[in-house]
Amino acid sequence: MTETVENADSADSADSVEDTETAETFEEGRRLTPRQARRLRIVLSSVGMVVMGVVLALRIASRSSVLVVGVYGLALILCGVVIELSRNGRTRLGSWLLGIGLVAAVAADQLLIP
Repeated sequence: MTETVENADSADSADSVEDTETAETFEEGRRLTPRQARRLRIVLSSVGMVVMGVVLALRIASRSSVLVVGVYGLALILCGVVIELSRNGRTRLGSWLLGIGLVAAVAADQLLIP
């Protein structure tokens, strides 16, 4: 009976040592867990959505155009799509779409809208 208790204690201490080493390695590597990555993409997409909404309102106030609504409307839709992709675990695809889409929206604003 004593051996069983000692074995259980040594197994618990070995698990805690492994957990501590894993935690230290995680902190040193600075890598995000999948859940943290998903939440980060969702927050970034939400912030992008708010920014695009504010820019859309400002652009409509200065010059109302169907092209302005189209460009920034597509950017808002893209942010919503990225949020859904992140919720479903497609964070890398969502990151690429968000980056390329927002750059394309700003470029379209500069090139297409007078």
